[in-house]
Amino acid sequence: MHLFAQFSRFCALNGGIMKKNIAILASGSGTNAENIIRYFQEKDSAIVRLVLTNRQNAFVLERAKGLEVPGFYFPKGEWERGEAILSLLKEHAIDFVVLAGFLARVPDNILHAYPNKMINIHPSLLPKFGGKGMYGDRVHEAVIAAGEKESGITIHYTNEHYDEGAVICQKKCPVLPEDTPVELAQRIHQLEYENYPKVIEELIFKL
Repeated sequence: MHLFAQFSRFCALNGGIMKKNIAILASGSGTNAENIIRYFQEKDSAIVRLVLTNRQNAFVLERAKGLEVPGFYFPKGEWERGEAILSLLKEHAIDFVVLAGFLARVPDNILHAYPNKMINIHPSLLPKFGGKGMYGDRVHEAVIAAGEKESGITIHYTNEHYDEGAVICQKKCPVLPEDTPVELAQRIHQLEYENYPKVIEELIFKL
């Protein structure tokens, strides 16, 4: 079994035989999405085929366009029903779904279509500072207000509840006494950029 796993990895890295299709869900600027797209442009393991957003003016659509990745906006009602999104995912043969700053709840029909094939990243060490409404600077402000000595990122599987899916990995960084939310955010972003694409790739190798 171990030998077969090594052979599968070799195939993925040499010739693209096992290349997988990724979709990214994002709601905002899209710096993480761009980082992931660029990472896999240099790899044979996978490729980002779609970027989907629930916000019409999300700058992630501009980033995707500049990187020649199709981007799609779906209004609130379509997200809540999920059928149109799921149809698009199937049309593009998406194997793996990545949430990167996506602020809406993923409908059950999409979750059930991608069991253990949909992950999220959160800018704190869950279960601390997670849940609905906890994102971006709100998280960093809460971490500093609570007097925490460390923070970090949590990469986890997505389920029916905000930030409650099984944890895949966590990476930590210090919270310094003089930190502002902006300064802490910069440290957190570096952890995200360095680790999220690598974790995605490791999970894809297991598909």
